[in-house]
Amino acid sequence: MESKSSSAIDVVAGLIFRGDQLLICQRQRAGKFPLKWEFPGGKVETGESDYGALRRELKEELAIDMIDARPALHHKHSYSAGPSVSLRFYNVHEFAGEPHNLVFERISWVALSALEDFDFLEGDRPLVHQLASARGREILAR
Repeated sequence: MESKSSSAIDVVAGLIFRGDQLLICQRQRAGKFPLKWEFPGGKVETGESDYGALRRELKEELAIDMIDARPALHHKHSYSAGPSVSLRFYNVHEFAGEPHNLVFERISWVALSALEDFDFLEGDRPLVHQLASARGREILAR
């Protein structure tokens, strides 16, 4: 198992699909990284599993109950004016409920081919590029 740096923040995020569209979320205007787009999720709390954190975050942010998710991509990113994060993205295969915006400026369902038209957080951009390219289908198959 990979050792975790004490300065790195563990973050999980969900890839939630409806047909050929993916749910993306825009951060609040008044918060950190204002109006940047991201995938729903957040920090893994001490003693919490990735699945537990993702389940909690999706409930808090979108009012949905995650039933099944599988790892899609993991990478680390260091923000120049901020923290280092260990990002773990999960393909959410099944959830209960209808996503409702509880904390974001707005949420949107978008085609994979349109993802690069949005101003995503730096840490999400490698995944955005992969999803928008031919490799997007590989990630979806996981």
